[in-house]
Amino acid sequence: MRKKWTKTFAGTLSFVLTLVLLLSACSSNNATQPEQPTGDNSGDKTTAQEELFTEVGTYPIVKKPMTIKMFAPQYPSIENMETNTYTKYLEEKTNIKIEWDLVPNNALNDRKQLMLASGDYPEVILQGDLNKEEQMKYGQQGVFIPLNDLIDNYAPNIKKAMNDISYMKSSITAPDGNIYALPQVNECYHCDNALKMWINKAWLDKLGLAVPTTTDEFYAVLKAFKEKDPNGNGKADEIPLTGSDEMWTGNVSAFLMNSFIVDDYTEKGAGTFLRAVDGKVDFVANKEEWKQGLIYLNKLYKEGLIDPAAFTQNADAIQQLANKEPDNVMGALSTALISYAYSMDSKAPRHKDYVAVPPLKGPNGVQQTLNFAGITSAKFAITNKATPEQQIAAIRLADYLYTEESILLQEYGPEGKRWHKAKDGELDINGKQAVYTSVPETDKKPTHNDGWEQIGPSLRTYAYRASWTAPQDMLADDGYGTRLNKVSDQYAPYHSKEQYPNGLFIALEDAELAAQIKTTLGDYVKSNMAQFITGSKDINKDWDAYVKGLDGLQLTQYLEIYQKALASKK
Repeated sequence: MRKKWTKTFAGTLSFVLTLVLLLSACSSNNATQPEQPTGDNSGDKTTAQEELFTEVGTYPIVKKPMTIKMFAPQYPSIENMETNTYTKYLEEKTNIKIEWDLVPNNALNDRKQLMLASGDYPEVILQGDLNKEEQMKYGQQGVFIPLNDLIDNYAPNIKKAMNDISYMKSSITAPDGNIYALPQVNECYHCDNALKMWINKAWLDKLGLAVPTTTDEFYAVLKAFKEKDPNGNGKADEIPLTGSDEMWTGNVSAFLMNSFIVDDYTEKGAGTFLRAVDGKVDFVANKEEWKQGLIYLNKLYKEGLIDPAAFTQNADAIQQLANKEPDNVMGALSTALISYAYSMDSKAPRHKDYVAVPPLKGPNGVQQTLNFAGITSAKFAITNKATPEQQIAAIRLADYLYTEESILLQEYGPEGKRWHKAKDGELDINGKQAVYTSVPETDKKPTHNDGWEQIGPSLRTYAYRASWTAPQDMLADDGYGTRLNKVSDQYAPYHSKEQYPNGLFIALEDAELAAQIKTTLGDYVKSNMAQFITGSKDINKDWDAYVKGLDGLQLTQYLEIYQKALASKK
């Protein structure tokens, strides 16, 4: 009897221990995924929050000091993030002490991957350069908590930005409807209009030609550059058109192809070769308009109007070509920034000879450029290591980082050193009264300890960027920004209505396949494109075989994945 009882007891004890271990494991798992704050205004939870937090929008954020550990890069130009002037200001303003988990900036991505995979991560990722796949992966795993309710209840500045900036919400909302990370919104007018073509206006004037407005006129101008000795040295050394895939939008074909059909392959590794028409995704590089664009580009190349080196040279080669002495030999350059070729000051006055060509009208009346506005990655995430109170404090701190006051102080440091409020009569880039004026650094040192240099989430709108004092003479040594914005004014009215939207999420289950197909398709299209342009393949004889070759590259699946992403746009 005793033996039977002992056996029964042992079995019961074993069951109880197993149950305890299971409950402990469940408790441990739950502890790493704190309950989401709901903003409920009743009960003990609300009372506790009222005792800890100030009213939303007021400071400090917490009534008693709170510590939150944050992951961020350590820039070599910043002396010490703990003693940094902006860190101290932020901690005093919010009553939140930052415990830094810093990594050298050039090792950030590797450390981030290891940290998230191992589970050894802090409560907040302040700056993680989180791509969309990472946001979805770690969001769905529960490592990153959804921010939707936190934003609704505690972040009025972030909420306003999402309402004001047309592309923001769709760019940060995952296919499951959750927001897992916050971006640095850095609106840049000339960046959005980056697909530019610069042309030698001094040569145009000498030859009595106007800035071209159509593809036919552009061809005639390049032909004149080649044949009529515009640099006046008696030599046939002029290079009508050049570029480099290594430069920002330096691809010689994209600017011109957009006069026939949308081409978003602007530089090495970029581009989808897709368009969206009435909500339907379509591949462009097998269309008749694409073929016509290739025929036009082949004509330019065949007649020596495109630099053969444009398909292989790097950005340094462009600079050497542009500054060749004694005579300028460069006619037109495809790139977002003419500063790739020249230093924008009186030391290199040749830059003043160049103006931007507006989007050209093609033979079928197509006249468009690309709009690069959008958000491709994010900076800030709250992890499941954060308590509910830390979650609220962290989102409120991020909300402060979206204010203009924070942006000024973290980028430029305290008022009076590198910036001051604009004086009466100081004009901004649009010729209106400026709000802020930057102070030139007469004794610039390699390091400083005054600010964060744009670490973390923030909001720099077009209006904010335009509010700084700017030279009215766009050809002055410090007038380059004004010049770029004036060019953008010419380009903005021609934004394509068929461009596939920037910054959309690809569903996590599709992301790997989409990346593989995109790379394979891109390599195939670009390789054939170069061969058609240079004439190593005959566009008329080999076109059908090229189009047929796309069938074996999973084009159907590619279109389905991107159609799904477009349909899930929030």
